[in-house]
Amino acid sequence: MEIRVILRGALAGAFAGLLGFLFEHTFAEPWINKAIAYEYRRDAVLTAINHAAGRQFSVSDPEIFSRATQSSIGAASAIIGFGVAMGALVAVVYLVLHGRFGVRPRNLAWAIAGFGFLGVYLLPFVKYPANPPSVGHPFTITTRGQLYVVMVVGSLVLLGLAVFLGRLLRPRLGAAGATVLAGVAFLVAYSVLIGVLPSLGDLNANLAQVHQFGYARAATETPQPIVNILSRPLTFGGRTYAPGQVVYPGFDADVLWKFRWYSVINQVLLWTVLALGFGALLDRLDRPRRRAERPAPEPARPPVESAS
Repeated sequence: MEIRVILRGALAGAFAGLLGFLFEHTFAEPWINKAIAYEYRRDAVLTAINHAAGRQFSVSDPEIFSRATQSSIGAASAIIGFGVAMGALVAVVYLVLHGRFGVRPRNLAWAIAGFGFLGVYLLPFVKYPANPPSVGHPFTITTRGQLYVVMVVGSLVLLGLAVFLGRLLRPRLGAAGATVLAGVAFLVAYSVLIGVLPSLGDLNANLAQVHQFGYARAATETPQPIVNILSRPLTFGGRTYAPGQVVYPGFDADVLWKFRWYSVINQVLLWTVLALGFGALLDRLDRPRRRAERPAPEPARPPVESAS
């Protein structure tokens, strides 16, 4: 029974991941290409400025896989693999909770998927939103990954505690009062969490690299305009830039906004399809048991003959 449920969760997740990849390839990929083009041009500018200042500067490492491979096989493997993993995880949580809340399997699957969408993606997104290529520094990638994991774990724990608090208070305050109080408590704790965790622009590695890599002081790692940090004019690309003059613009806000918007939509699509698919498969799996539990129809009584 357990294996069949987990396989159904993984199957629903694979289908959701496939739809998510198709959405990403259609809508988000053009904006990713714009971000990569910006990154290449920015690296050339940074190299010229640092060489003019007599400093060593190395651009990003060469790509192991081509851009065509990354946008097709690579993206498909990542998104479908994520869908399979989340589907299996939802199925495991379903097995743990099944029978404890007195709800239909499909409704429980929807609740677990919604919980996962909030805790795994949307709540961490508020503090550390998804970024396209060129937004994010290579020397902070390990720290950023660790902070994101902390944010995911913290969000899931706080959501779980809020649900527990709501159920604990329900007998005293009723469903509405318990839900409101648990929601307020969650928002307070969640605000503390996002306030305690550092902003990416405030990481020590970023503060130490501001001048060498041309990063302006900011709360995020979104590339800011590159200025001529030399004490003399800089000639680049056939133009001469005075000290302090902008040599290359910051990252396009439209590209950043579009990428994050499509990222949110993609995750909504993935988790919704996962919940729909897993719920439907659970209903089919549970159908024989429901049929067996139905009371047998009473035998028809013969008609009573009237005495003539």
